[in-house]
Amino acid sequence: MADCELLKGCLFFNDQMAKMPAVADMMKNAYCRGDNTKCARYMVYQKLGRTAVPADLPPNDVGRAVKLISGEPAV
Repeated sequence: MADCELLKGCLFFNDQMAKMPAVADMMKNAYCRGDNTKCARYMVYQKLGRTAVPADLPPNDVGRAVKLISGEPAV
């Protein structure tokens, strides 16, 4: 399976993880390369569009993604 189409422009990796390349690479392997359906960022993108994806939403925060998608306030 190919890399996620959002990977190159992903604000989380380009802004939030720039100073932690080893951790970023580990997360990319887990969420962006291959099956990206478990990525919280991709979930929000699929349901609400690219502009609805918060820059600080980590790929593993599925709980927050579900709240964003359902319209619940994310605390």
